[in-house]
Amino acid sequence: MANLEDVKNVQPLADFNWDEFENGTNVEVSKEELVKAYDETLNKIQEAQVVEGIVSSIDKKEVVVNIGYKSDGVIPASEFRYNPELKVGDKVQVYVENQEDKRGQLMLSHRKARLQKSWENINKAMENDEVIQGYIKSRTKGGMIVDVFGIEAFLPGSQIDVHPIRDYDVFVGKTMEFKVVKINQEFRNVVVSHKALIEAELEAQRKEIISHLEKGQILEGTVKNITSYGVFVDLGGVDGLIHITDLSWGRVSDPHEVVALDDKINVVILDFDEEKKRIALGLKQLIPHPWDALDANLKVGDHIKGKVVVMADYGAFVEVQPGVEGLIHVSEMSWSQHLRSAQEFMKVGDEVEAVILTLDREERKMSLGIKQLREDPWEVIEVKYPIGSKHTATVRNFTNFGIFVELEEGVDGLIHVSDLSWTKKVKHPSEFTSQGAQIDVVVLEIDKENRRLSLGHKQLEDNPWDTYETLYTPGSIHEGKITESMDKGAVITLNEGGEGFATPKHLVKEDGTQAQLGEVLPFVVIEFVKDTKRIILSHSRTFEEVKEEQPRRRHANSSRKQQEAQVNNVAAGTSLGDLDVLADLKKKMEEGQ
Repeated sequence: MANLEDVKNVQPLADFNWDEFENGTNVEVSKEELVKAYDETLNKIQEAQVVEGIVSSIDKKEVVVNIGYKSDGVIPASEFRYNPELKVGDKVQVYVENQEDKRGQLMLSHRKARLQKSWENINKAMENDEVIQGYIKSRTKGGMIVDVFGIEAFLPGSQIDVHPIRDYDVFVGKTMEFKVVKINQEFRNVVVSHKALIEAELEAQRKEIISHLEKGQILEGTVKNITSYGVFVDLGGVDGLIHITDLSWGRVSDPHEVVALDDKINVVILDFDEEKKRIALGLKQLIPHPWDALDANLKVGDHIKGKVVVMADYGAFVEVQPGVEGLIHVSEMSWSQHLRSAQEFMKVGDEVEAVILTLDREERKMSLGIKQLREDPWEVIEVKYPIGSKHTATVRNFTNFGIFVELEEGVDGLIHVSDLSWTKKVKHPSEFTSQGAQIDVVVLEIDKENRRLSLGHKQLEDNPWDTYETLYTPGSIHEGKITESMDKGAVITLNEGGEGFATPKHLVKEDGTQAQLGEVLPFVVIEFVKDTKRIILSHSRTFEEVKEEQPRRRHANSSRKQQEAQVNNVAAGTSLGDLDVLADLKKKMEEGQ
């Protein structure tokens, strides 16, 4: 309904003829004109507009608001839950959603009015860099939720204070001052900061402190944050960093080992940058360097004990006293020339004894060795491994020309491929044995200067070629098996031992076919060369020579008959004095047979 005050203020139509109306002679006024005249007495409102209204009634479900329009608007009471003191007659901001719904009802919203007004206030606060108040409602991931003008804003944990916050819960329920630092209009997100308020005050304080800083100056500070790389110290409004390497002369794996949060400590200023506002601090520099306290009587060759503090592939760092370390290079861990990883010999935390190899007090460097605690095996190599002695070695690795083996730690040797077997042709040493396997060897030569031994394996047995020389004479026949076939011929393993070779033409069988892999056949020795260990064989000649022998025997029998006839004829015409000559001739014939 229209407001009573608005009704009182209704003015008559300027051109209305009251005389004609009283005399009943006036022209009838249309309904449209009357409605138009009534509407002009009401407030002019537009949809999506925020206007002010007066609460005309309140119940548990609804709040009726009069905005001076032809009808009142009804708003759910839940939109006023934040204001339990609301009463009839109070002025409130409302948002016009619809001038008239299907039922002719004016549609208003107090929540949207507050929201729109809040966005206006928030945008204005950011534009003017204003300080606003907000209520911290709850904690969320990474920060807090703050109610600002009825809008939920995000307060990052890093923006609560200049100091890192360890307990966020103590801020819940507090009303604090903030600055709006970011607004996302599209998603209606707001970010506020309390830290921004106090940074301006601290900036002036920082400049004052930094202007009086000097390198080498000792100050007292409070540990405010501990990271994996160092410690941040509050010097009274300005922060400095103690890098982890400047906490102690000894190695520090975790800064918590040296300091704790809120500790009051003295620090020395190592360096500072006024522009970048960075201050480098030191803690270890307040005490003498441990090298200065190192025993003056220590010298090269002395034995020293320490603890392994750092491991690397190339060696181990051993702390002999806090802040004093020596390096044991991997080459000084074993007499072996096979450089392995240092982790194979020791690990962090091991207590070790070592020999001082070098000591430079000015450079503060020390090198150590542990292999020197044991005798160098090459000093007495001729005694322990004389030429001709037999030993068992471990196969370490292969090359195309032989096998490297280890007789003991630091004593290596090479078995050349030609010294692996008397009879077997080894194409690659890996065919003969495997890495890590044990193998029996004989010492052939000693190279003390280069720390190498020449070893042999086949020398453990007699040379079978001495026997083969009398066994495989050219023309002798032996049985063998074809064990390898190739384009140029085949390898035959003979039953008595040793291997021979036959070309394709010597592998033709009597039926004209070619001998195949795996067949066992008789072979004739064509050639035997002991120096090059070569035996040339032929299967074809085992039957070819038989065929050639038969014509020779027939020819020999015919010649013999002719010689006997000749002897008889000669005998018939000779004298007794010629009998001796005939006897000699007969003897020669018999020898020839």
